[in-house]
Amino acid sequence: MANGFDPRVTASPQPIAVGRDQVAVHEGLRSHMLSVYNYMASGVLLTGVIALGLAATGVAEQIFFGGGILKWVVIFAPLLMIFLLAARANRMSQGGLQAFFWSFAAVMGVSMSLIPLVYSGTSIATTFFATSAAFVSLSLWGYTTKKDLSGFGTFLLMGLVGLVIAMVGNLFIRSDTLSLVISFVGVLLFAGLTAYDTQKIKSIYFQVAGSDMLGRAAILGALTLYLDFINMFQFLLSFLGSRE
Repeated sequence: MANGFDPRVTASPQPIAVGRDQVAVHEGLRSHMLSVYNYMASGVLLTGVIALGLAATGVAEQIFFGGGILKWVVIFAPLLMIFLLAARANRMSQGGLQAFFWSFAAVMGVSMSLIPLVYSGTSIATTFFATSAAFVSLSLWGYTTKKDLSGFGTFLLMGLVGLVIAMVGNLFIRSDTLSLVISFVGVLLFAGLTAYDTQKIKSIYFQVAGSDMLGRAAILGALTLYLDFINMFQFLLSFLGSRE
């Protein structure tokens, strides 16, 4: 949900040379995007394994229903980590960003270990596959469309900030109506962000191709799409999920 706080640079795709240069650029872009998606998919897998493991062993139940402050630490830790990344991303090495990415995916797994305790396994699986299909379609569209999506950036960022504020407030208000509104807006918002962020990752490639920043850009891009997927899944689960 804190995807908008990821420090990135907006850019438009640069002209591509013809002939051999064009082939080289296309191959480089393909390799870069494959690296981004591999990181992202591996992060989602790690999150899922940790969430299911903690739920199956009873650790998640102790965290979320055992009382104490640990529950709130787990809930807010991912958001705090994103704020930390926003402040330090430009000073972090590629190795540091890798360590942060895997640590963040693991912490998200702990945070999401509540889900198997609340929703049925069938509805979780159904929502996961629905999210995957939507994500692939939206990301592919963002990658291939000729339409410049950069103009939506400010609108999406404002919507993201408002969504985070509403979610934090609803932790204390506990309004079912507001929860439904948040979930509906969240699905639409992260659907838009998936396409927007994919195009942005593609655009950034043309800025950093051939430099030592390419590896860092791949990790940050993967984290961005990871957040889009995870958040879309959670909001969609609010509609499709069957509670235990």
